Amino acid sequence: MEGPPRRPPYGRSTTLLTVDFQRFRVAPGERVLDMGCGAGRHAFELYRRGADVVAFDLDPGELDGVEKMFGAMRLEGEVPAGAAATTVQGDALDLPFPDDHFDKIIASEVLEHIPDDMRAMRELLRVLKPGGRLAVTVPSWLPERLCWALSEDYHTAPGGHVRIYTRAELEAKLKSLGFRVGGHHHAHGLHAPYWWIKCAVGVNNDGHPLAKAYHQVLVWDIMKRPLATRLAERALNPVIGKSVVVYFTKPANPERPAEADREIADAV
Repeated sequence: MEGPPRRPPYGRSTTLLTVDFQRFRVAPGERVLDMGCGAGRHAFELYRRGADVVAFDLDPGELDGVEKMFGAMRLEGEVPAGAAATTVQGDALDLPFPDDHFDKIIASEVLEHIPDDMRAMRELLRVLKPGGRLAVTVPSWLPERLCWALSEDYHTAPGGHVRIYTRAELEAKLKSLGFRVGGHHHAHGLHAPYWWIKCAVGVNNDGHPLAKAYHQVLVWDIMKRPLATRLAERALNPVIGKSVVVYFTKPANPERPAEADREIADAV
């Protein structure tokens, strides 16, 4: 996800959602793809909301854990009747699904890992139904740029981040394929300082006292969600939110705008 590990080490008992499900509403029975699901945090929330979820990832090890959690959720009665969930392993550049297959798609903290991001975006367009919605999250430019400046290991680890998006670039690339932009916001303002600390002391140095202490604060915040930290994060998100979330819609007849290449060039 945000740094060399594909997902932060907060543990499976916590919930760190980047997509705002008040903006990205999911109805029971809707077919939803979590593309690049990682540890499954958004897939689990979709399942709880009664969706027909497909958790998709390149890493079979991640998918094993997601499949086990789906089973545990069913046993604990955490999902409504009619909800369904499955895992599928594969490549984001060649999604194994038919055209116009999903009502909604989430691609959270994954496009920054993919060298040929435009091809992955075309696949998202292909498998999304006309009128369907897409939620994309990537690391925000400023917090990410500081991480790259503080630590070479942060962005050179195998499978790590290969680019830093500006929101304008992300929107321009998806608009060039025919998507329509439907708003944005930032998330995880309290988490950016954690990664700056990690980059300063060593991204793999989980035992450093400062990094360990801040990590404990983040876990406490995720579990308890006190009003003080919720207000603090709301204030920090527009400035140093670790992730930017952009919502898109696939029109009934998506067309590539004539000026798309120029928009992308200007945005990069």
